[in-house]
Amino acid sequence: MIQPVILCGGSGTRLWPLSRKAYPKQFVPLIQGKSLLALTLERVASFCAEPGQPGAICVGSEDHRFLVAESLEEAGLHGSVLLEPVPRNTACAMALAALHAAHPEQLLLFSPSDHHIPDVAAFAEMMRNAARSANVGGTIVTFGVLPTFPSTGYGYIEQGEAIGDGSHVVRRFIEKPNATLAQEMLLGGSVLWNAGIFLCRADTLLAALDEQAPDILASCREAMVTTERDGVFVRPAAAPLHACRSESIDYAVMERHPQVRVYPFRALWSDVGSWNAVADMTEPDAHGNRIEGQGVAVDSSNVYIHAPHRRVVALGMDDVVIVDTPDAVLVTRRAKAEQVKAVVAELEARRSPEAVTHRKVHRPWGSYDSIEAGPRFQVKRIIVKPNASLSLQKHYQRAEHWIVVKGTAEVTRGKDTFLVTENQSTYIPLGEVHRLHNPGKTPLEMIEVQSGSYLGEDDVVRLDDSYGRVVHRPTQSTRELHDNASKH
Repeated sequence: MIQPVILCGGSGTRLWPLSRKAYPKQFVPLIQGKSLLALTLERVASFCAEPGQPGAICVGSEDHRFLVAESLEEAGLHGSVLLEPVPRNTACAMALAALHAAHPEQLLLFSPSDHHIPDVAAFAEMMRNAARSANVGGTIVTFGVLPTFPSTGYGYIEQGEAIGDGSHVVRRFIEKPNATLAQEMLLGGSVLWNAGIFLCRADTLLAALDEQAPDILASCREAMVTTERDGVFVRPAAAPLHACRSESIDYAVMERHPQVRVYPFRALWSDVGSWNAVADMTEPDAHGNRIEGQGVAVDSSNVYIHAPHRRVVALGMDDVVIVDTPDAVLVTRRAKAEQVKAVVAELEARRSPEAVTHRKVHRPWGSYDSIEAGPRFQVKRIIVKPNASLSLQKHYQRAEHWIVVKGTAEVTRGKDTFLVTENQSTYIPLGEVHRLHNPGKTPLEMIEVQSGSYLGEDDVVRLDDSYGRVVHRPTQSTRELHDNASKH
């Protein structure tokens, strides 16, 4: 039996401005209204459906824990979410999952959460065929994609002799090459794109880490000795992982492990690693233009436009990518699309909030969208999921006016609790303890108008919370509360 391990910790900066650190690409509804994580979970669902099969293991960050748990629930899968206190790359993430596996000989399928593989049946068949090889002690199986062009954005695997079961010995792993080397390797015919998918027994991976990267394994073992469990969430001890070095599994193990086999994967695959990769998933028109949403291309060719919110027009443009979001727009030549990560670094150096967060911010209870702001006021659109509640809280420096536009709100204000229905409103004075709850079966939508001398997200004193987030401690100073709290 195969137990899926989904690696959800990436920051996804190469698809900025749609993907940002606070809401990376694996969670963004990118393909037919579904996120890449949702599609990944659908792809591995058949392994979890087998009788007696342990649930999926997702490895992600504390910041995104509710997004991961929600995706698991929507996919109808049972399992657990391992929460990394700090990102330490794939070697650490895979080690934690192997230590958390159902049993030492459990066959684990390590899969990135942000790849697109549309042929679910072909994927499942290949994994089950490869399971025979992966069940041999000491063998790690990986998968390579037949290259269709000399990409400089992918790593490569050079195949050695054929084993006879459809796999090949791995001769070597090759990091992202320059254009000349990529062309030479493609003409040689013995290389595959590295898909970053691995299949092996838990004890095989742990033995390989003990041999090749014993310091990483030691840190992970120490972290997993004293885990904290909260529903589906499993929190390893933080201190050992802070001390752990960050290393990819390719560098830490695969390049030196003597028993690595590769299976050529012949179905469609994309790591969705750049806007060019996203564009290529959209059908072109007669001029090579690829349009999503409300984009229009006039007297233009080979243009990609992502415009879900408003009309975006390209006039007389060739070979460009245009990505529109409510608070940021990217315009780049397609030849430069691989360098978007550098743009994010520049924005971070400028302390630009658009580098990290969207105007719309997701929370475990729903989301809020900052519609408008000015001196001493801010307007937000708030959506609360059915039967969800914001924290019980108060503000030191702002008052709030709530207007319900859809659904029914249950409002706690001081000692009173009452209902507010569509087209009704209520007022929360400065310093008043309050809470918002959606008692209905449909999402609650409301407009929040904030007014006051300071409207920052740290002016929240959380007194009680349904999601285990930090609450007020009497010994904390007001400044500490401001530093530790986040909106709702």
